[in-house]
Parts: sequence; C-alpha cells; structure tokens
Amino acid sequence: MLGISALILAASLGAAFSGAVLYAYYAYRLDRGVEYASTFDERLDTAVKIIDTEQEEAKAAVRAELEPLQRLGATGDTLEQLVERVSPSTFFVTTLDEDGAPSVGSAFVVFSDAEQSFLITSFATIRAATRAPGPEVRVRQGDEELIATLVSWEEGRDLALLSIPRGGMERLVWAGGTRTGERVFSVSGLGAAGGSASQGLVGDVSAAGIQHDTPVGVQFQGAPLVNASGEVVAVSSRTYAPLGFAPDDVFFAPAIGDACVELLVCPDDRGQAEGVGG
Repeated sequence: MLGISALILAASLGAAFSGAVLYAYYAYRLDRGVEYASTFDERLDTAVKIIDTEQEEAKAAVRAELEPLQRLGATGDTLEQLVERVSPSTFFVTTLDEDGAPSVGSAFVVFSDAEQSFLITSFATIRAATRAPGPEVRVRQGDEELIATLVSWEEGRDLALLSIPRGGMERLVWAGGTRTGERVFSVSGLGAAGGSASQGLVGDVSAAGIQHDTPVGVQFQGAPLVNASGEVVAVSSRTYAPLGFAPDDVFFAPAIGDACVELLVCPDDRGQAEGVGG
C-alpha cells in the first residue's frame, strides 16, 4: 500500500509539474503573439515600403536596359504612340510655289498665348509667300483649316515662322540635345491618324546641324524631328545644306535651338521659345 501510494504521489507531482511547464510555455507564446500583433501594422508598412523601393529600382533597371533598344528601333506601337503625342501640336501646310504649283509641308507649335499660336515650318514650303503679292498659306489639322500669316523667315537655315488665329495650344517640348546613333522621327501633320512618322538614325551632330537618314518626303519638310520621348531635336528639311552639297539619302536638319537665332525669343537655358522675334 505504501508503494502504491508513493507511485500515485509521484505521478501526481509529475502531472502537476508538466501542467505548470505547459502553462508557462503557452502563456509565453500568448504574450509573444500579443506583442507581434501590436506591431503587425508597423511591420506591414515597412514591408510595403521595401517592396515599393525594390519595384522602382527594378523599373529603373529595365528602363536603362531598354534605352539602347529604343535608339536602335521602334515598333508600330511606338510609332503610333509617338504620333498621338506629337500630332496635337502639328499641322499640315499647303500653299503654292512660284510657278503656281502646289507646295506642301508641315509645321509645329513653338509658342501660344490666349489668342494666337506660332508655328515653325520650312522656308522651302512657303518661299513664294515671302514675295508680294504672294500666295495664301493655309494650315490644316483634322477637319479644321486656318489661314496662316507669314511672320518671318530665315532662308539660310530653311526656317519660317507662321501665326494662326487659334490660341491656347500645347507646344512641343524641346530636347536638350541629341547624340550620334540616337533614333529620331519626323512627324508630319498629314495622316489618317492625324499625322504620320518616318524614322532614322542620327549620323552626326555639329554646329552645322543634325545629320540623319530619316526619310523626309515633301509632306515632312518643316515637321518636327523628335526623339523617342517626343521631344523636338531639330526641324526636318529637304533643302538645308550647311556643307554646300545637296541632301540625297542623308539629310541635314537645323537644330531646334537655331530657331532662336532669328525667329524666336528664347530666354531660358534650354532654348524653349517664350516669345516671337523678328
């Protein structure tokens, strides 16, 4: 009986000890759970911030990898997006040449106020209008056609400035510059989607202008020559020949900043037009 009693007592003590240990363990886990729950929102915010940072870093890395590809080629989607971005500020120009034959080109907005907008185009397109009496110059965008006034011109750089009685138009952003090998696009004001684009590569950049191989048909002369971001690099030309020989498969284009020499007042450091010279 004494042995059995001792055995029962030992078992009871063991069970009590085990219960106390388990209680202490689960009380500890409960306290840790309460502590974790109280800091859950903070931990979640930290995790979200880390994910956002890593996501932005990944996007930046992808953009850096894509930049060389953007300079080397453009898909149909890229061209369509570029035309959509540039065409609201681009017009198709129609007039007559000295012989009375049609003369066409494109023009784009460089400055606009509440009442009128000023457009850069090719001197070659409106050459006959520089003489009095000259033919009427018209610009068209979609179904709207306006009579343009010839403000000034610079024959040597194949540039001319027009004004139209339509204000509040968005001007195109001017690029800070370009480099050899960069992909560029000439965007005409004529096309089923409101414009059309041709593309090529910059062959050389110098004080004389931008040498490139972008096809420049008659409807593209005076059109903005833009980079993949839609920023204006130069003005498309079929006649600009700063080195003294006529363009053939390789064209020269006056840099957009050259418009500030004679035609425009460009007070800021990027040469963005903010007024009209003369």
